[in-house]
Amino acid sequence: MTTADFLRSIDMFSELDDAMLEPIVDQSKTLDLQRGDVLFQSGDDSSDLYIVTHGRIAIGNRSFDGRESLVALMESGDLFGEMPLFSNDGRSAEARALEESSVVVIPYQPVKDLYDENPSLLWRVVEMLVSRLKSTDIALADTMFLDVTGRTAKRLLEMAGESDEFQLPITQEELAGMIGASRERVNKSISSFIKLGWLSQSGEKYIILDRKQLEIRST
Repeated sequence: MTTADFLRSIDMFSELDDAMLEPIVDQSKTLDLQRGDVLFQSGDDSSDLYIVTHGRIAIGNRSFDGRESLVALMESGDLFGEMPLFSNDGRSAEARALEESSVVVIPYQPVKDLYDENPSLLWRVVEMLVSRLKSTDIALADTMFLDVTGRTAKRLLEMAGESDEFQLPITQEELAGMIGASRERVNKSISSFIKLGWLSQSGEKYIILDRKQLEIRST
């Protein structure tokens, strides 16, 4: 797949023809990352957006005492780092590779030029940002209305997808950061699912035994 075809598979660039994409492709580059590599930190100046080609990137914030809260998990095809393109602000979070990963790095300037010349294309961006806002609203509602056990059940189901057998793509500490609780409380919730017969664990592998009960617990 060419870079142009890959970019067209992303919602933000899906309506662009080759002529529109050419300046963006010419100024883009691929960056390979190892686990723990940091793309940017909160407060950094911003000049690029990113698209994951493979691997996983954690977007998160750290408290003054070093605790981490993961806001999002970016996987293949996910775009991030675009907000300062429209606000001229610095980075509002940290982006860190959770495993060996690769991203396409796209400078803001050719994207700005594209929207200056074709403002109607911004509607696609509005749709993307509305989707992000809805996801944020859901996450806030979960924090308000679900306890730690409910949020843990929901995250496990999200990571399993349609498969009943899965491995966590992140550490338990990182999972706790996504849930917004201590690792001990998250581990206690997982242990309760196992005792109830809803979930089984073998090493790093989990098997969902009763998806319906997990779904009930996550709502």
